[in-house]
Order: sequence, then structure tokens, then C-alpha cells
Amino acid sequence: MKALMFGWEFPPHILGGLGTASFGLTRGMSMQPDMDITFVIPKPWGDEDQSFLRIIGANTVPVVWRDVDWDFVNNRMGSFLHPDTYYHFRNGIKYNFNRIGTNELGSIQCSGRYPDNLLEEIGNYEAVASVLAHSLDFDIIHSHDWLTYPAGIFAKRISGKPMVIHVHATDYDRSRGNVNPDVYRIEKEGMDAADHIITVSNLTRNTVIEKYHQDPAKVTTVHNAVEPLDFVDELHKSERKDKVITFLGRITMQKGPEYFVEVASRVLATTDGVRFVMAGSGDMMNKMIDLVAQRGIADKFHFPGFMRGRQVQEVLADSDVYIMPSVSEPFGISPLEAMQVGCPSIISHQSGCAEILSHAIKTDYWDIDAMADAIYAIVKYPAMYKSLSELGREEVNNIKWYDAGLKVRRIYDQVLREYRY
Repeated sequence: MKALMFGWEFPPHILGGLGTASFGLTRGMSMQPDMDITFVIPKPWGDEDQSFLRIIGANTVPVVWRDVDWDFVNNRMGSFLHPDTYYHFRNGIKYNFNRIGTNELGSIQCSGRYPDNLLEEIGNYEAVASVLAHSLDFDIIHSHDWLTYPAGIFAKRISGKPMVIHVHATDYDRSRGNVNPDVYRIEKEGMDAADHIITVSNLTRNTVIEKYHQDPAKVTTVHNAVEPLDFVDELHKSERKDKVITFLGRITMQKGPEYFVEVASRVLATTDGVRFVMAGSGDMMNKMIDLVAQRGIADKFHFPGFMRGRQVQEVLADSDVYIMPSVSEPFGISPLEAMQVGCPSIISHQSGCAEILSHAIKTDYWDIDAMADAIYAIVKYPAMYKSLSELGREEVNNIKWYDAGLKVRRIYDQVLREYRY
């Protein structure tokens, strides 16, 4: 089974859960002996783990013909793409993309991020998909999140191969309902064109069916999972008197950071020996710094910035409570990562992971009192902390990407059977 996947992030250079999920799912699927995955991202950095899949950088694929010699290609591409592969891709250029700005090799420039001209980058990425669709051998197309749906649609149109899309989030989640019409259009077109839609939770599945008017029979939930840690025994709490309550994620309105600050203010008003940490970055960070100052809790509230890789596990392992007060969270992998290292978690009912976690405390995102009470109970009653820590760790250790990969494979098999007949 050969899958051509279009993605936007891949570790270690990630900005959120999309990259984490893309890595976990592809590695889980790679454990199937006949699974062959090609994963396309806008811009690889050279340190991605390619031991279980092939990564192609959209910025290395020519979309405009350039007459360049082997040595020139080799000097420019280096370890990212072999010159022979470059020429193979160049032979797959079938359309005139001269309108797109390209470099000396005829390749597009990609930020690998979420720039102000994001819609332009999405369009350029679509051009790359056309070249790959003409150049690669694959059985099925798998597009991860809305940014890659146009690429998947173009590849499907060219190749005649079926397309599965993976909805990691919708704009209803990101915008608290104030949907961007351009984003909605891209999402809807991707869903309409898909032969099957995978959602990361039933919460998201319902949104896809109700807000994007999709046939329920076409939409299947495959919950996310968590990567096993080979260094968990090396993680320890630092010696300190204060208890640490942590928020870790993008500081955006989807994640409900203001509720975390209000909970901190409520707890600190009545409880000594507690500190709060908001780890991450995002467009609401300055507002949260101001809000912390307004509440007069800056001496007990810390902003360590964005974290990735092992830093995440170290911060979570050094925390006494993890909170995810998301307003609308399609899934939310971070509570699983916290529970994996023995940190009790408080999550909102409005999160997809609440569907599969039994040993996390669940409240409504807006219920400041309930979250404050839960924090107090965990930090003041050792038996409760111990129970949540041990049972939570045991629970998430049985939520595996391999199992998620098997579910995706069954969807592939079903789609291919239906597509052929």
C-alpha cells in the first residue's frame, strides 16, 4: 500500500499538534509491513526522522522548467534531493506555472510556517502536488488538514486515485465560530472532493457533518494517540516547595488561555505554595501578560515561551497539575503527554480527548470554580494526586498510534474497494 500524504508540519520543527499527530500516525502506520508512505511538507530542515517514511520538500520540487546541469542541482539541493530525482520530477511538469515566483531551479520558496501570505503558499503547494501526481507511483492520497486539501484535490484529479482527508481541526475550532470565509471554502471543497473523511474526535465529526453538510457514512473518527517515551525514567520533579500548575500549548483564543489566568487568580487568592506556568506562544500572549499583571499575580505566574521535543516532557514531568481549558479542541494530545509522565490533568468537556480519557478531571472551559476546586483537591490531597497520576499513566500507555494506524488502513482498504467498483 503506497500512500502519498500531504502535510504542513513534521517534527522536530513544529508549531502545534498537527506535526505531532502527523509523526505519530505515520510511524504507527509504518509498522504495517506493506505500508509505504511518502510525506510532503512545504519545507524540510534536514533533521527530520526518515527511518520509516520518505519526506519530500515542496521547496525542492521544480514546477517551472529550468535548464540546469547535474552539478548545479547537486550544489543547490545537497542532502535534500538527489539530482536524479530532481530531473525525474522536472519531467512531471505538465502545466504552465510561470505565474509563480521560483528560484534558479524552478522551485517555489516556502516558509514552512504560517505566513501572512498563507493562501498564496497553499496555492503554490498545489502546483507542487501536480508535479508529484505525474511523477510518483501511489495507491491513495491522504491530505492532512485544510492547508493541503487543494493539493490533494489536484493530485486526485490528475492521477485518478482516491483521496482521504484528515480533519485535525476546523475553522470553527480556531475562530470560536467567527469563521474565515476563505478558509471555510477550502475546507468545504476538500470535504466535498474527498472519498472519505477522517476526524480526530466525534466532536469534530459532528462539526464536519453539521457545519460542512457531509454524509455521516463518509466520516469516520480515528482518535489520536501518544508516542511512547524511551526516556521516561530520566524525568524527575525538581526539589521545590511550591506546586506547579501548567498550561502548555498555543496561546490563542481556541485554547482558552484567559480562563487559565482567571483560574490562577482564583486559586492564588486562597491557596499558598502554588505557582502557574503558561508555556507556549501565540497571538494572545501579550494580552495574557497584561491580564496577569491586572490580576496582581505576576510574582506567581511564569511565561517560559514556546517549547518542543524533550522540553515538553521535562516541563510536564516537573508539573503537579496540567490544565487544558480549550474552548473547542478537536482532540488535544498534550493531556495525554502530561498523563504519560504521571502529571494529573484537568481538561475541558469541549475537547476530543475527553471522549477517550477516563482518568482525567473534566470541567466546562468556562467553569472557573470547578477548575479551581479540582486544582485544590489535587495539590492538597496526596491520595488523589497519586491515584490520578498512576491510573492516568496506565491509561494513556494503552492509547497507541499503531492502533490508530490500523484504523486508517481499514479506511484505505474500504475506499480502494469502493473506488475500483
